[in-house]
Amino acid sequence: MAPASNGRKASVSRKTKETEISVAVDLDGTGRFEVSTGVGFFDHMLEQLSRHSLIDMTVKAKGDLHIDDHHTVEDVGIALGQAIAKALGERRGITRYASLDLAMDETLTRAAVDVSGRPFLVWNVAFSSPKVGTFDTELVREFFQALAQNAGITLHVNSVYFANNHHLAETCFKAVARVLRVAFEQDPRQAGAIPSTKGTLKG
Repeated sequence: MAPASNGRKASVSRKTKETEISVAVDLDGTGRFEVSTGVGFFDHMLEQLSRHSLIDMTVKAKGDLHIDDHHTVEDVGIALGQAIAKALGERRGITRYASLDLAMDETLTRAAVDVSGRPFLVWNVAFSSPKVGTFDTELVREFFQALAQNAGITLHVNSVYFANNHHLAETCFKAVARVLRVAFEQDPRQAGAIPSTKGTLKG
């Protein structure tokens, strides 16, 4: 039986002239997802993010895809980050830090996170193609920039080596998912304390 959620849930709606997005998360979930953005490859990546972080995630987006995918991908990152920040609350009892080397076939990607309240992205990932199918590979960074900024996390993603651009994108999402899973976990030794000598992780 899956463990019961302790209430670290949140939902966010965002509507602009470019996009209309609703997001719901449960940080203590089992990796269940319902994702529909109109961008097939992005849906697949968000499903990986949910499944490997064990964050239950509902993402529904309608965007100006007749222009391109940029606004939809970025605004989903914004809304998802806001929902995560809301669900974390004061960030009491969390493990806070995590890092991981994630392998997928010929690809190795490294991710590290500090759930610090101070948003920052370090992105050392260079795709060798501008597209995976019809998806712009530069949008992978745009998504994680928006996510980190709005979730209030410091996130480092480094490509160690790769040959296949699909694998590179997928390992970025999976590696970030795995470090979020660990960093968001409740540490029983913290006993609900905020893991900072400042007494706050709100920036």
